[in-house]
Amino acid sequence: MYRLLCCLLLCFSLSVSEKVFAANRNIITEHHQVKGVCEKCKKRIEYASYIKGVKFAEWNVDSNDLTLVFDSTKTTSMLIMQSIVKSGHDADSLKATNEDYDKLPHCCKYRSGIKKH
Repeated sequence: MYRLLCCLLLCFSLSVSEKVFAANRNIITEHHQVKGVCEKCKKRIEYASYIKGVKFAEWNVDSNDLTLVFDSTKTTSMLIMQSIVKSGHDADSLKATNEDYDKLPHCCKYRSGIKKH
């Protein structure tokens, strides 16, 4: 009886750890360049990043670096970048349309040479 219980416990443990390992393989961390100048931009960029599957998004005002952690079975970095671009911010090689860019507040118009603030 003791051996059977130990065997069942071992099988259960292996099964659970295999599922956890498989889930972790799908979690990806990436860095992207997203244009912006201020804390308002930060909030907008991070908000636009949080689509289904995104676990973490943080944009650095000084470096324009966006750190993303996401589940690759639920989304892709391209979908996340498209959401950001739609919010008016250029992301990597993707450019926001003039219509989306023009919706940004005046203080966030990074293309006009406004300094970081």
